[in-house]
Amino acid sequence: MVKIDDRTISKKKALVIFISTIVAGFILFALPNLFFGITKINGGLTGVNLLFIALFQLIAVGSLIYFSLGLLNKDFHYIGWSGKHWQTDSLLGLLVGLIWTALQFGWIIPNTGGAERADITQMLSMFDGTLVGTFSFIALGVIGGGITEEIFNRGYFINVLKDLFKNPKTGLYTAAVLSIAFFAIGHLPSDTLGWVDILIPTIAYTVLFLYTKRLTASIIAHGTYNMLAILLTYYMYYH
Repeated sequence: MVKIDDRTISKKKALVIFISTIVAGFILFALPNLFFGITKINGGLTGVNLLFIALFQLIAVGSLIYFSLGLLNKDFHYIGWSGKHWQTDSLLGLLVGLIWTALQFGWIIPNTGGAERADITQMLSMFDGTLVGTFSFIALGVIGGGITEEIFNRGYFINVLKDLFKNPKTGLYTAAVLSIAFFAIGHLPSDTLGWVDILIPTIAYTVLFLYTKRLTASIIAHGTYNMLAILLTYYMYYH
């Protein structure tokens, strides 16, 4: 049994809710990308459509997590949504985000293909050259990535899954490793470089979450990198 605020639910029920939520969340993340990518409505995966994708992911996935936590007799505080020590957490997250950005755009990307890299090529295809389009792209990186992905992949995934284990420490570390794997696989890396590019920041965001026990640091780190990556890609490679 899983005890929550003096109420208990069976681990089998909690596991079913967890798996259903993860599958549904993955679909909700992919749905708007598939819609705009296939239909090409209003230019497809570019321009203001990126803002629409970000807002859809935040609202849809956020609502899913809220509903799921309700079934588990939990709330957002349980998964690390807290303003406690936000200044310290924010600075820590900013530092990690800046370090990873410096490594990527100061060394790794320029020495592994630059504009010819598959990920950079994909990002370049999402720019439309307008201020609104660039702002929308940043919104996708910060809202869809920095906020929504951290709530889903770090906060919900780790804190809910760990309670399904008898040993708390085993549960925490197992959930963390599975969270890293799920997040990395979900980004579909196609080669060794792609795995390195996604695993390093994913591990860093997870460590931040485990260390602080809150989402603030990982959200700031993730959002900072995504925002700077978009701006630097535009500045360095968009012509």
